Amino acid sequence: MKTYLVGGAVRDKLLGYPYSEKDWVVVGENPTTMEARGFIPVGKDFPVFLHPQTKEEYALARTERKTGHGYGGFTFYCDEQVSLEEDLRRRDLTINAIAEDEDGTIIDPYHGQKDLQEKILRHVSPAFAEDPVRVLRIARFAARYHHLGFRVADETLALMKDMVASGEVDHLVPERVWKEMQRALTEKSPEVFIQTLRECNALASILPELDCLFGVPQPAAHHPEIDTGIHTLMSLQQACQLSDEPPVRFATLLHDLGKGTTPSAEWPKHIAHEQRGIKVVEQLCNRIAAPKEYRELAHAVTKFHTHCHRALELKPATVLKLLKQTDAFRRAHRFEQFLLCCEADARGRTGFEDRAYPQTDYLRSALQACLQIDLKAIAAEGFTGQAFGDELDKKRLQQIAALKNSISH
Repeated sequence: MKTYLVGGAVRDKLLGYPYSEKDWVVVGENPTTMEARGFIPVGKDFPVFLHPQTKEEYALARTERKTGHGYGGFTFYCDEQVSLEEDLRRRDLTINAIAEDEDGTIIDPYHGQKDLQEKILRHVSPAFAEDPVRVLRIARFAARYHHLGFRVADETLALMKDMVASGEVDHLVPERVWKEMQRALTEKSPEVFIQTLRECNALASILPELDCLFGVPQPAAHHPEIDTGIHTLMSLQQACQLSDEPPVRFATLLHDLGKGTTPSAEWPKHIAHEQRGIKVVEQLCNRIAAPKEYRELAHAVTKFHTHCHRALELKPATVLKLLKQTDAFRRAHRFEQFLLCCEADARGRTGFEDRAYPQTDYLRSALQACLQIDLKAIAAEGFTGQAFGDELDKKRLQQIAALKNSISH
């Protein structure tokens, strides 16, 4: 039984980049002999096994043949005769087609080490074009390694464009789109994920609501960068500096989708884009099967981000209404995420990147002041039901008014 460490663990070890998961390829075995050795079968589409002790994944060396459209349109062939080189050839990038044997010797038939040194993301073979998920994966790798200077090879970008033009990308299923997008949002430069998809023309197919923001102007006084698409990516960069939570980054990415529905005759203004954006956010989230946590935050940020920007001008009653509408009293962490998204939006503008944004501290203080109200004392005074709620809101308004007064003086 010959086993080889493959894929991301080898790649990142050579890069000196942190990694946690290890994937192994087994040559010279079959499913029956693997089970006889105590390995636990878990693969649905092809033979993958868990090691009886380490629980790491061991896959039999395999080849594959395209039989239909999309990620699932393949038949796989596993046999003791399939070589390591044949298995590596079906992988997406040369830097992912490197193996290491049990003695630590590197096997690199497709020159992945050279591409690591030259910081190139290059496909292994023309078979790359058979799997549309690879367009998303390459965009994600571009986001992961952008800070190290990596770029997509010209011929690989050209192949990705051909995949889009042929309609292969249209066969992506929502679950795969979401899985890659969610992972991209955890990388150091997720805006590069969007940029790469746009460069190969895939963004218009995968996230058309986002793609249509590019070229849409905004008032130069508030947005010196003008272009709504550019502002969106700048906001995403700011969100990455403020938070490593993917929902915050996702909601920031979607906050201005309503501007893509503004009639061009009204440009560069975008009156009521917040309200119009809610439907577009729902449309996008439904299509890519975004989880509830993500879509709810994106909905709140889309609808109320301009309220946050005007927080210092709002009357106490309007501040209280905002706290209620964003469910801040019950979901303080989600409200904090909302505030970070709004701050990222405010700073995602040319020349505004380091500008103070006191609105978030004001709203945090308003929430804390309201949370300090003694609920037991209100109940002790005999208030129940609707009367209890009215009295609580009365005291909340007093707290917010006192806070506002202390700030203005």
